[in-house]
This record gives sequence, C-alpha cells and structure tokens, in this order.
Amino acid sequence: MATLKELVKDPSTIFVDVRSPWEFEAEHIPGARNIPLEQIPYKADEFKAFQHPVVVYCRSGARSGMALGILQQIGIPHVFNGGGIGDVQFLLNK
Repeated sequence: MATLKELVKDPSTIFVDVRSPWEFEAEHIPGARNIPLEQIPYKADEFKAFQHPVVVYCRSGARSGMALGILQQIGIPHVFNGGGIGDVQFLLNK
C-alpha cells in the first residue's frame, strides 16, 4: 500500500477538495476537483467512476475526515484523507 506522500506525488492521483466553492476559488491544489462535503453522498457514482486513488482534503482535515467516512460507508475503495490543504501542499513540495 502506498503512503500518503507517494499518493500525493503520483500524477494519476485524483484530488478532491471538499470545501465550499468560495474556499476552493480562493486557493486549491492544481487540478483538484471541488465536491463540497454536503454533496459527497450524492456524488457516489462519480467517485465509483474514478480509476485512480483519490485524496480528499479541506482546510484542516476535519471535513475531509468526514468525507472519507461517508465514502467508505458507501463502499468507495482507494480514498485517502490528505488532511488540510497545507498538509497536501507540504507533501507536494517535499
């Protein structure tokens, strides 16, 4: 199993920002998709269609942790909590 650092560095990894659209517009990981936390249950088919590992992130790691739990409950494999955006940026630049 890959570490979070390896996943973040892998160009095939899909980043999903679970913050609000205005937070996403202010700053996000390049190439990330914005699916706010409250929309996660309704986007299960979109997550099921992803063919690569998914790293979810937010501002602090709380919402991404909730998103991870929701996705695991609905049977979505290969989803990882990246924590806050600063955590993901740190790993990308390390």
